[in-house]
Amino acid sequence: METNKILETIRMIEEEKLDIRTITMGISLLDCIDADGKKAREKIYDKITRKAEHLVKVGQEIETEYGIPIIHKRIAVTPISLIAGATDEKDYVAFAKTLDEASKAVGVNFVGGFSALVQKGYHKGDHILIQSIPEALATTERVCSSVNVGSTRTGINMDAVKEMGEVIKKTAELTADEHGLGCAKLVVFANAVEDNPFMAGAFHGVGEADCVINVGVSGPGVVKRALEKVKGESFDVVAETVKKTAFKITRMGQLVGQEASKRLGVPFGIVDLSLAPTPAIGDSVAHILEEMGLESVGTHGTTAALALLNDAVKKGGVMACGHVGGLSGAFIPVSEDAGMIDAVNRGSLNLEKLEAMTAICSVGLDMIAVPGDTPAETISAMIADEAAIGVINNKTTAVRVIPAPGKAVGEMVEFGGLLGRAPVMTVNSYSSADFIARGGHIPAPIHSFKN
Repeated sequence: METNKILETIRMIEEEKLDIRTITMGISLLDCIDADGKKAREKIYDKITRKAEHLVKVGQEIETEYGIPIIHKRIAVTPISLIAGATDEKDYVAFAKTLDEASKAVGVNFVGGFSALVQKGYHKGDHILIQSIPEALATTERVCSSVNVGSTRTGINMDAVKEMGEVIKKTAELTADEHGLGCAKLVVFANAVEDNPFMAGAFHGVGEADCVINVGVSGPGVVKRALEKVKGESFDVVAETVKKTAFKITRMGQLVGQEASKRLGVPFGIVDLSLAPTPAIGDSVAHILEEMGLESVGTHGTTAALALLNDAVKKGGVMACGHVGGLSGAFIPVSEDAGMIDAVNRGSLNLEKLEAMTAICSVGLDMIAVPGDTPAETISAMIADEAAIGVINNKTTAVRVIPAPGKAVGEMVEFGGLLGRAPVMTVNSYSSADFIARGGHIPAPIHSFKN
């Protein structure tokens, strides 16, 4: 490798906050199904601790040998509603606690998969799991939960949408002493993917192998620094610059994924090349968009800038790696992005503009704090809007909002770590209650019929 390329990579890591955001081991729990809940949980604990025994150690070895920061080591498992549904238990909090204990035993940061897929309807396990979410997230430390309520092929399950608004409110109440932190570990999807390595939405799909390694990379600071060098150039140059930068970032992710796969004796799955920001200065997707010429994110032109960024990142990534998957694009969480927080505080970015941006970005309304007295029906309506964007545009969308107990518009909510801090945003005061009360199913769009 040429000396200048080595130095360039070192600079990306030391000055531009390039990192591997996560190595996530996906583990199938289908062979842990048992009619006896206690036996099922024993099998789950044994399989996770056996498969992931060396995950953290290997991640640390790769960090040391290659000098590449790997921020999180995580686990994703088969949706628990499918596993626990075989038992006759009436709540699944004990399953969440088993996941938490197993994740602590192997030392990972998070475990995802306390999940249900209800885009077309419920089975027994789905109902019980969804009702168990608030207590499960309030009584565990590392467990993350997700529910898929819609897809382009099936439409939107509005009964589930209604229920999830209520679940989010209850989760916030049960974790009120931590400003509703439980809601930061809960995401509601449309078109959820089976190989997503990022939390809180990671789960191991039933179409996946028994055990795989997926990698999530991140490099907003690297992209911004690259764009600083082409200030004033045309968008053709901007797109090409982002594409070349994404290529380099993805190559590093592929290297780490393949090395972890080899050392753990587990198949390499995918690289998710999403640009995932952090609250740290210099690690912001918002600042990339502003580098393109926007005075502040949220002003007119923001959605077009995000469209260019998302597309160029994907083009560069697929050229660098034959196994790109997950969500792959640009995340726009508010609390985890210093530039987004600044834009909200200065009044240039609101919920309505964020919703428009989610038609383009990697996921959706992400890590957004709203007043604690926001009605459950309003939260359900936010979920319905995001699901509609995903279903109609055949893309993954999601909602991760925190109705912060006792907080009002303009106040700050502190979560700490990568979850950051969030300004409480204004929510439309007009009611959606009668709309949500209808329930039923919004049918799949006409373009879903492709057989």
